[in-house]
Amino acid sequence: MDWIKRNLYFLIGSRVAVALMGLAGWYLYSQWQLNNDILGKLDEKYNELKRLNAQSPHPGHGKVDNIKAAKEQRQELRGYLQKARDFFQRCPPIPVPESGKLTPQEFNSALSRTVDELQREAARASVALPPKDSEDRTYSFSFAAERQKLAYAPGSLEPLSVQLGEVKSICAVLFEAKVNSLDDLRRERVSDDDLKGPQTDYLPDRSVTNELAVLTPYEVTFRCFSSELASVLAGFANSPCGLIVKTINVESAPAPAPSEQVTAAAPPTVQPYVVAPPPPRPPAAPSSAEAAFADRYGLRGRAAPRPAPAPVYAPPPMQVAAPASRGGLPLVLDEKLLKVTLALDAVKLLSAK
Repeated sequence: MDWIKRNLYFLIGSRVAVALMGLAGWYLYSQWQLNNDILGKLDEKYNELKRLNAQSPHPGHGKVDNIKAAKEQRQELRGYLQKARDFFQRCPPIPVPESGKLTPQEFNSALSRTVDELQREAARASVALPPKDSEDRTYSFSFAAERQKLAYAPGSLEPLSVQLGEVKSICAVLFEAKVNSLDDLRRERVSDDDLKGPQTDYLPDRSVTNELAVLTPYEVTFRCFSSELASVLAGFANSPCGLIVKTINVESAPAPAPSEQVTAAAPPTVQPYVVAPPPPRPPAAPSSAEAAFADRYGLRGRAAPRPAPAPVYAPPPMQVAAPASRGGLPLVLDEKLLKVTLALDAVKLLSAK
């Protein structure tokens, strides 16, 4: 105890030093563990840097910063997509609901009115339509199942109104180009009522949704010449609605039926004819004593008879040959009627995020 009393400050200082050394060891151990963690992360970043340096394109070095350039290009692409939205507008649905929710009466009235308008536009453009539906007296533009109904499947009015607007936009391009005839128009099934309609009105394909838009398939078959086909493609390219031609199939249109073909006229021929001799003159009445004396004694018959005129015959029949060509430019292009099948996608852009 006397030693402790004499060395009390030394003892307290020793214990404080031991405590501080323990704290220093614990701190050193914790920092060593942290250092190992940092070294592991550094090795990971270094390996990532080696991987990026081995890639093509190179991330850049010095004044060339390809990562920054990629970020700038990404921003430019987003701006381009924003501008492109003006050229991919949605086709307006028919009808546009006034109260916010479409009713069956509104859609039925709009469907009848739209089909009548398309019929009149086809007549004005001299476009022949497909044979009339069996249950209806007019072509329904793939809406034959819906035209016979007043009540529709639940949840089908909005998709049907969107398709009706897109079908009208497609037909407007065809009628504007004045194609010869519209053979077929097919769309996607969007309602349970479509399962009971004509199977030739529908496609087996379904709409596809990606991160940018919804792509709805359509198929249209028509007959035209090459100039009208060019007008159709230009019309879809210039349409404000997002109608994209995905595939095109062009073939020669089948020949018309034999009853519809025009028979070539036979060349005219010259028919023979015979000129008959004039009838003999009746004997003249005796006008003098000598004529009466000759008649009485038969002296008139001794006179030389007058020869009858010989019949005149026409020349033998001859074929009239067609006039020979006088020359000119040779025929280079013989335009023929084409049967065209277009696969279309109606692009409906999603809302920008």
